[in-house]
Amino acid sequence: MAISILHRVTGNGLATAGVMGVIWWLMAAATGPEAYAAFIQCATSPVGYLVMIGISWFFFQHMMSGIRHWVLDMGAGYELHTNKTWSLVIPVLSTLATIALWATIFAGKI
Repeated sequence: MAISILHRVTGNGLATAGVMGVIWWLMAAATGPEAYAAFIQCATSPVGYLVMIGISWFFFQHMMSGIRHWVLDMGAGYELHTNKTWSLVIPVLSTLATIALWATIFAGKI
């Protein structure tokens, strides 16, 4: 049940914070160099990185939970042990995917 609720929360988070960030980025790029520089300064601040890492984790959590729902829609994975295993593995996999993504991103900056 918690994974299903988290799936909804991450979907709503991506639909609000994620879309607002993309819109801000596009508007800054369309407005001019000063607006884009202000966006980059904010996005590359410690708080900006924290927000982007959070959005990345929301994405991976929502994606992996969506795969779980897809498998359940096919009629598989309803066994108690299997369903519990999915629920425990999904947050771990999304955290590992987020770490791998940002390790790759930061590897180019160090």
